[in-house]
Amino acid sequence: MDYEYAPLRLPPDVDRLTAAVRLAIQAEYGGWELARVQLMKDGTRKVLLRRPLRAFPLPGLSV
Repeated sequence: MDYEYAPLRLPPDVDRLTAAVRLAIQAEYGGWELARVQLMKDGTRKVLLRRPLRAFPLPGLSV
């Protein structure tokens, strides 16, 4: 299966709960699923979202 990927960076001032809510909203309304989260030493989170490629377009990310 082929996927479309969307990398995101969440700044260190975004707490874990806020990050979870933001990602849940993207999953619910954009069809994204969490592929990877990497917590950097400075507190920044590097997030990789993915969703299957589809014949019709879905809404993009709005961050």
